[in-house]
Amino acid sequence: MSRFSAWSLLAVFGIGVFLAGLELMITATALPSILLDLAVSDELGKPAFSELRHASWVVNGYLLAYVIAMPLAGRLADVWGARRLFLAALIIFIAGSLVAGRGQNLDELIVGRIIQGIGGGILVPVGTAAASHLFEGHDRPRALGIIGGLTFLGMAAGPFLGAALLGGLDVAGGLERLGVDQGSQLHDALAPAWRWVFYVNVPIGIAALLIAWAASHGWETPRRPAGVDVFGAIVWSLALAAALGAVTMIGVSDLGGPNPLVVGAGLVALAIIATLVTIVRGLRRPEPFLDPRLFASIAFSSAALVSLLTGFAFAIGIIGGTVFVDRVLYGGPDQQRFALGALAGATAVGALVSGFAVRVLSLRIVTFTGLVLCAVTLWLMAQWTPAVPIESVAAVLGGFGLGFGLTVTPRSTAAVESAGRASFGMASAIVTVARMIGMAIGVAVLTAYGSTTIDGLYAGLFSDANPEGWREVIPAELRERPLRDGLVVNALEAWAAREASSILVGMFLVAGVVTFIAIPPGLALGGRTRRLKAERTANGAVAGATGGNDGRDGGDELGPTTAL
Repeated sequence: MSRFSAWSLLAVFGIGVFLAGLELMITATALPSILLDLAVSDELGKPAFSELRHASWVVNGYLLAYVIAMPLAGRLADVWGARRLFLAALIIFIAGSLVAGRGQNLDELIVGRIIQGIGGGILVPVGTAAASHLFEGHDRPRALGIIGGLTFLGMAAGPFLGAALLGGLDVAGGLERLGVDQGSQLHDALAPAWRWVFYVNVPIGIAALLIAWAASHGWETPRRPAGVDVFGAIVWSLALAAALGAVTMIGVSDLGGPNPLVVGAGLVALAIIATLVTIVRGLRRPEPFLDPRLFASIAFSSAALVSLLTGFAFAIGIIGGTVFVDRVLYGGPDQQRFALGALAGATAVGALVSGFAVRVLSLRIVTFTGLVLCAVTLWLMAQWTPAVPIESVAAVLGGFGLGFGLTVTPRSTAAVESAGRASFGMASAIVTVARMIGMAIGVAVLTAYGSTTIDGLYAGLFSDANPEGWREVIPAELRERPLRDGLVVNALEAWAAREASSILVGMFLVAGVVTFIAIPPGLALGGRTRRLKAERTANGAVAGATGGNDGRDGGDELGPTTAL
């Protein structure tokens, strides 16, 4: 393949992961508009509580399908080849976007989101694996940095693109001027504006599909004669789904029926049993769905662990930072997008920079630098007070995102090259899934701790035993005024901001500790990638293709395990 075709194909892989990252964030912006349009309202004209819980699957359905699809996609990429799987994933993602945009009720929209999630969950590990096959030697970390950077760039663009579409697109007015009657099928399919949050993927996806088909003609990643362990895939998917479900049960006090504690315990037990079955089956089969022997490599295990721990810290940073702007600084949507955009944009920059940095520095040095920067900025977040300016918040969040981004390429590079060419897809999937699980745990812990603390504070202010408790937290000179007095309201808001700040301080410190814990495995990722010679990689590829090498023990091995 010519260098132009290779970089064109990498651009297409980047577009794919960009769209997958975009859909992780853009829907949150449109969710209020979706609720108003599709949810069943109560007697006050507001979405019923049951509908709010139902609508959460617009986000959760995508995430669940996204995470569960990754390991299967990684394995299929290793067995069938990445090219055709990536093209199929683009088609699935486009189809899901059309179904979601056309949805006339929440159930149809959720179905579309699940289809989108499957496509997105395939795009990320397959795009990463394909880039790993496409580039050798020095160029591979740079390509992985571009893939990682575009994933987070998509996340950064999500809130801004969503706001732009919702605020600047008058679809109903345009259709009216074209003579399309309200209530017609065409009108219902194109309006209101939130539908274009999903439709925007269609032209981009089609263009990427055509370019990928043309640029990749005659190229395919190595394929293996082994089949797919269907039973192993089902068991591992069950383990992932149960683990994610158990994480979401943290801090939940009401499910509208069964005891959340019992449900959570049952899901934990199911996840453990399914994981053990996956391990035993993997050790007994020559071609398992998930090979536990991958974790025998220190570099691979370290990469997965760093991804898990930094995913937890990233969730605390991104959610905690957003909550701080909203509930402590009482910032509006523009300030929230400013702070969140600084974090996500800096993360994308960090991932891109790390792809170039590992060409001259060791994986451990780049990772160590990123982790230290994350820890320092988390400590700075723990110093925030209600008086901190939004510019300082954005700067610190940007520094945190830059540090996290610096860890992206080293762990991806260490994982795929220590796993070997035969397992590029599964290695990419495991590292990404580890990050997503870490993020899910971070969100659940932050939500549980925050909601429990807030419930306790509220009970102290307005409980039946102490209905006048709010007077104890405001200045003495205001305690004789009524609750709805403007000065009392301002005093209570200032008190609430201080309490919210103290809650977040604790979580930022916990995230900082977790980041420090990630430093030892980060130092085990390995030495300079330039020690990997392209000739050795090519020889390893030939050996793997002819059956003389399984891709894990030959020329495709990176310094993380040999050049410590």
